[in-house]
Amino acid sequence: MTADAIDVLAGDCTVIEDEGGERRERRGRVVTVVKPDNTVLVHDATGYQPVAWLTRADAVTCARSPAERPEADERAADGGAGGFAIAARKGDHRLRVALHEGERFARYPVSTAGRPVGDCRDCGGRLVRSGGDVACVGCGASYGLPDGATIRGGQCPCGLPTLRVERGTAFELCLDRNCDHSETLDDAVRAAFDRAWDCPECGSDLRILRRGGIIAGCDRYPDCDTGFVVPGGTVDGECPCGLPAFAAGDGRRCLDATCEHDGR
Repeated sequence: MTADAIDVLAGDCTVIEDEGGERRERRGRVVTVVKPDNTVLVHDATGYQPVAWLTRADAVTCARSPAERPEADERAADGGAGGFAIAARKGDHRLRVALHEGERFARYPVSTAGRPVGDCRDCGGRLVRSGGDVACVGCGASYGLPDGATIRGGQCPCGLPTLRVERGTAFELCLDRNCDHSETLDDAVRAAFDRAWDCPECGSDLRILRRGGIIAGCDRYPDCDTGFVVPGGTVDGECPCGLPAFAAGDGRRCLDATCEHDGR
């Protein structure tokens, strides 16, 4: 199962905030949610805004409070003798939620929520796409996506979905960049375009390299440090400057993002 979880504490609670020496105390039937990134949200019956919260706390504990002090007012502040409590801190901001009645604490596994794109080859759970990643809602396996990648329903022999990505031409690759049945994007672009274009400064070959992203860099580096990020889109003829032009969803552009002709 995925390691991420949301903790929930619900019931009659005392909520104490202390920020820079300013103390605020509330009591009521609330629901407290602790998210995987240590964000703590305390909700009551009114509105959508929490009555108290702490975003990405430095530390959060969810535990039973020790029954150390018998006085009624102190028991109320601590959540009752032996009651359950959530305590969080971030810098000089502290938040404590202490339960008075019984024990209503639970931990629920959570995952990324996104558009279903296939099934996990490891556990059979659903794979979902959220932003630049695909993750399994069952086991938590995760795969990064190249910029501009689309998933259209194809399947690799390994069982994972395939993705389509354009870098000069369209490539269909496995979701797993380490798959034995598929090239990596770097290898695919290198096979298609290594030495295909000339350096505009010295005339040497432009090599396909990885320098943070995929670039076309001069073969004479470091004597010539000319280099260009290979953009999304497909090669669509030649720019007036002599470099290739690329056609993408947002228009036509030169390999050189600073070119005055901009591929036109």
